[in-house]
Amino acid sequence: MLIREATAGDWPAIWAFFRQIVAAGETYSYDPDMPEERAREIWMLAPPGRTFVAVDDSGVVVGSAKLNPNQGGPGAHVASASFMVDPDHAGQGAGRALGEYVIERARSDGYRAIQFNAVVETNTRAVRLWRSLGFEVLATVPEAFHHPKHGYVGLHIMHRRLG
Repeated sequence: MLIREATAGDWPAIWAFFRQIVAAGETYSYDPDMPEERAREIWMLAPPGRTFVAVDDSGVVVGSAKLNPNQGGPGAHVASASFMVDPDHAGQGAGRALGEYVIERARSDGYRAIQFNAVVETNTRAVRLWRSLGFEVLATVPEAFHHPKHGYVGLHIMHRRLG
């Protein structure tokens, strides 16, 4: 699995699974009716943000991640990141590969930690992955996410030091 910086040419592949994941309403607090242009603004970041893709051996984009400062100014030394894996390619290691890559990239970019602000507690695969990569749940905001199947569920704030 190759992880590399995303290019403008990668957007159509990202958009295909981005809209599917957002429309499902189970893992992201994005508007399911978000227009494509707005989605591109949110995901394809300008510096200092970065966007990456995971590409399988046949050259297919199977996932993507973005890395950016969690806050500005005096909080810019803590990164935030978001990840999406094409549901048709789930369970094949793209999420772990992206996670490991983003952790190392954040460290090399000078961030001191990574904080995820909103991991849906019912997204157990993601929570298990992030814990296995050294993240801990700092807190859970109760009933902060309205899940289409489980009703109101919590959002975890997860954190990992990089030093």
